[in-house]
Amino acid sequence: MTASARLLIVGPQGSGKGTQGVRIAESYGIPVVSTGDIFRANIKDGTDLGQQVTAILDRGDLVPDELTSEIVRDRLSQDDAATGFLLDGYPRNAAQVTHLDAFLADRGESLDAVILLDVPREESIARLKLRAAEQGRSDDTEEAIAHRLDIYERETAPILEVYGPRGIVDRIDGVGSLEEITERVFAALAARGLRLAA
Repeated sequence: MTASARLLIVGPQGSGKGTQGVRIAESYGIPVVSTGDIFRANIKDGTDLGQQVTAILDRGDLVPDELTSEIVRDRLSQDDAATGFLLDGYPRNAAQVTHLDAFLADRGESLDAVILLDVPREESIARLKLRAAEQGRSDDTEEAIAHRLDIYERETAPILEVYGPRGIVDRIDGVGSLEEITERVFAALAARGLRLAA
């Protein structure tokens, strides 16, 4: 029997979910499905989707839920995601949870676990400020960081109220070394009977 893991990683900006997501996906032999990466790749390649997304972002709007969900459904239908995936950045609100539930239900599937990287707001801000300084990112001002964290708390954190009652949320302490946090995630997933790829 092949190992399968259908996972969602959630956490505020600066929680390290991008880094942990790659480690988890590699260890379980599943692809990371990041809406941000898909959007950026399409914009870079100048695809129809990329042009649609660029026009939306240029207006200062968010990509609509239906379009985002369509992109994710397409990605999850590819062969490498047949035995599992790790979602990063989707679903980011209640409407997208409904879209994902419907898509998975059609395939007789459901999420195995939602990994919540729990990081105090002050820690997120400190990490993002450090990253901005290291990478020379002028968009990571303290106000911009606080705004993004507000959006996360207002829109994304509530999806945990949907997943919580299903008993699939693993709240992971996101403070510590990279290795410590990865080990905590692996321990939580192992407790659910999810096996690492051979």
